[in-house]
Amino acid sequence: YDICFRGRRNRGSVGATLHGENKESRIHEIKRKPTNGSVLRPGMVLLKKFLSHDEQVEIVKVCRELGVGLGGFYLPLNPNGTPMQLRMMCLGRNWNPVTHKYGKMRPFDRTIPPSIPNNFSELVTRAIQEAQSLTKKKYRACNEKEVLPSMTPDICIVNFYRNSGKLGLHQDRDESKESLRKGLPVVSFSVGDSAYFLYGDERNAKKANSVALNSGDVLIFGGKSRHVFHGVPAIFPNSAPKELMKDSCLSPGRLNLTFRQF
Repeated sequence: YDICFRGRRNRGSVGATLHGENKESRIHEIKRKPTNGSVLRPGMVLLKKFLSHDEQVEIVKVCRELGVGLGGFYLPLNPNGTPMQLRMMCLGRNWNPVTHKYGKMRPFDRTIPPSIPNNFSELVTRAIQEAQSLTKKKYRACNEKEVLPSMTPDICIVNFYRNSGKLGLHQDRDESKESLRKGLPVVSFSVGDSAYFLYGDERNAKKANSVALNSGDVLIFGGKSRHVFHGVPAIFPNSAPKELMKDSCLSPGRLNLTFRQF
């Protein structure tokens, strides 16, 4: 499954942009800006516009190239056999949405998931460090690494939602007992169209809190928030930055990467 427009490839688009008319503005953007972040609850931090334009273009490029190859994007099924309203690809380890178990290969085609690119892992590490810094400022007397632990991702689930895509309230509880006990965080990257994100302590949408996740945002939840119920009830069509869509050739929709440590 190709997440980009057919017949158009985004290879080299980052370099082309940097050497085009917007070279100067891109150089300034690459220099890390202070993050506009907020602690939503203990262990849950939202980093607004954390991913730069060029980082997002690179994420699309890499996911597109991996997604059209072996172990790439496919249409997953729910436990009841109905198709999910998204396309999925796993990196590092395969996650089976029917059995809710991880494995070394994808059962239906016996392909081995591609590895997590190093630059993705570096972004995750940087995001966690920024979230821990915000946590320290919010709870001055706390040990920020106890409220929001560090982790090294060995799993990445990549979902691509079209305009009608959605994902019901659920918990991420399929990682190892040790990972869950330590509250090792889930780190979520949003690229493309914005999403309506729900989160709460119960599987009840009416009682859940909500926040908009826009392109470039990073959401992290670990520690006491590791088992929070969360879901995406709606995508906001055509809300992605126009320049991102042009430079990446991403099809209309939302690309979401969630990193975890098994």
